[in-house]
Amino acid sequence: MEYIFMILGNRILILLSIFFVAVLSGCIREEELIAKEVKNQKCIGEDSSFSIDFFKSNNQGKKDKRGINHVIIFNPKSAALDFKVNLGLAHPLYAKGGNGKTKKEYVPKMFYELIADENAKLNGKLPIAAINADYIDTDNKPQGLNISRGVEYSGYFQNRRSSFGISGGKPQQRQATIQIGKRKNNILNYNIVGGNGRFYRNGKFKDICNALGEFACKEATNRSMAAITNKGYVILLVNDSNANSSIELSQVNQELLPDKFDDVLEGIASNNCLGNIQEAMLFDGGQSPGLYYNNKIYVENPGVIGSVFLIYKK
Repeated sequence: MEYIFMILGNRILILLSIFFVAVLSGCIREEELIAKEVKNQKCIGEDSSFSIDFFKSNNQGKKDKRGINHVIIFNPKSAALDFKVNLGLAHPLYAKGGNGKTKKEYVPKMFYELIADENAKLNGKLPIAAINADYIDTDNKPQGLNISRGVEYSGYFQNRRSSFGISGGKPQQRQATIQIGKRKNNILNYNIVGGNGRFYRNGKFKDICNALGEFACKEATNRSMAAITNKGYVILLVNDSNANSSIELSQVNQELLPDKFDDVLEGIASNNCLGNIQEAMLFDGGQSPGLYYNNKIYVENPGVIGSVFLIYKK
């Protein structure tokens, strides 16, 4: 009888060994498949078909579902995308008065209005993505250089502050630019929004805390910005602890001071194979930051907006 139990015990051990080997082998194969799948996924900057993406990141530029930075990356040359600028107007965009000149009757409008009113439509479609842009005067007029589909709506600081733009032309010809005043090549003056506070110029970063002033530097620290890489990709970013999404604040996930702007942008560019940051500037901060993507407003503040930059899926 003892001999029989020994045989049975040995058989059970053998069967259990086979079972665990099979399970372990299955786990290894699954891990190998996952690793292979990750390896085969193209980094955004290496994917010629890439058009636009949204994600959240921490202040090191690493993707984080509870990150404070709400990020839109897009390729201006993508044939799947188109662009437009909207402003607070009491009439249709591009409308002309009796004198034949473009009408410019400004009214106060919030971010949610400027991304969803009739003026926000392009070829009958509302945008897939949007970010707040220019500062606004007390008479509701935008302060900087603003051009929508070639029609200008600019303010007093149009030749004194930097602006962000996407050129006209065929998709493969499109170019993103950041500079002061109108561009020498007129095709670049097609969709442009004003802003202020340029902290990357020709690939060199500068801490602009002193230029912003005490309040904008250290107190009104919710930020809205645009950056362009040397590969031509665009990064739009809004950092706001009061965003309409889940955020977990930490030492590497908090509101940005100007000396940390390069950390988050360079991290995003590096992690997504976008190249190096070449130009970058702020849009209106404080009570104005707003960001929208794919039917959801992730950030909106109570202030009226000077202008918004809109992105469309064709």
